[in-house]
Amino acid sequence: MTEKNSTAPAIAVEDLWQVFGENAASVLRDARGTGDDHALAETLKGKNLIPAVRAANFEVKSGELFVIMGLSGSGKSTLIRCISRLIEPTAGSVHIDGEDILKASEKRLIDLRRNKLGMVFQHFGLFPHMTVADNVGFPLKMQGAGKAERRKRAFEVLDLVGLTGREDAYPRNLSGGQRQRVGIARSLAVNPDIWFLDEPFSALDPLIRRQLQDEFLNIQATLKKSIVFITHDIQEALKLADRIAIMRDGEVVQIGTPEDIVLRPVDDYVREFTRDVPKGRHACVESVMLDQVPEAMPDDPKLRVGMTLSTALEKCMDLYEPVPVWDAAGNMVGAVHPAELAAALHVDDGTGTDCE
Repeated sequence: MTEKNSTAPAIAVEDLWQVFGENAASVLRDARGTGDDHALAETLKGKNLIPAVRAANFEVKSGELFVIMGLSGSGKSTLIRCISRLIEPTAGSVHIDGEDILKASEKRLIDLRRNKLGMVFQHFGLFPHMTVADNVGFPLKMQGAGKAERRKRAFEVLDLVGLTGREDAYPRNLSGGQRQRVGIARSLAVNPDIWFLDEPFSALDPLIRRQLQDEFLNIQATLKKSIVFITHDIQEALKLADRIAIMRDGEVVQIGTPEDIVLRPVDDYVREFTRDVPKGRHACVESVMLDQVPEAMPDDPKLRVGMTLSTALEKCMDLYEPVPVWDAAGNMVGAVHPAELAAALHVDDGTGTDCE
């Protein structure tokens, strides 16, 4: 077994390709060097091959929540299946804690999936004849753990996902959100170092989805796993991610923090994703600070580094007095405090008041 290298990223993906079609590996190998990656992809398409992932390069830091997003068909789900080796990549390398898993034997892959890698998918895949606790403890059963040990660990992770008291229920007795919680708990039962999640909340109603996002962030704050999370929802990506990779036609077109994606999109494709995103909730005051500090600043709302623009605006508005509101006939009908105007524009999405 390869020793973990503390200086290595949790995941390192280098020049990864996934091409579907007959003789894809040999055609790709022969076509390499004939042009840039875009020209190469066009060459492959001309040979009736489908380049689902094109020359992907990125790293996931230890403890980082790395979100991959894109439209349907962009290659994001194929990419996570290549990284976890649920499908065999056509070319490239994937290192997990320094180990190239594309060279791992079938036995080693089984060991990794049982002990190191956790996976959650959109479809829950629960065993209908098993109780919630038995479903959660099933990966431990595959490791050879005894019934008492499995049940104890199941109770621990079910408490973590907010399902205490439902241990002996069956999946048919649970709501969709509760079943997804069971799926998350099952993936955590073996305490994996690395967690893959492929659109785990996309089939849920918006309210349940937001609740699970909040719970997921709480779990991550406690466990600090290295996570690759797939979504097509920009709001979900911005809420959850430490960094985001945007995909288009199998290619990673931009990687950056939520602030980078919102304020500094590399092209119109990324810009379109963030067009309706309230910039003030994801950008911080440093992004608009003056280069030179004026000598006279009588007002001090106590802004600080890391504060979002929305929160900073609310604090600035607190310094001012209420102002009148007039009707169409010129009559004063009321008053409003500027801070209330600012607060009305700030939607609380659970991401807090800081950019971090």
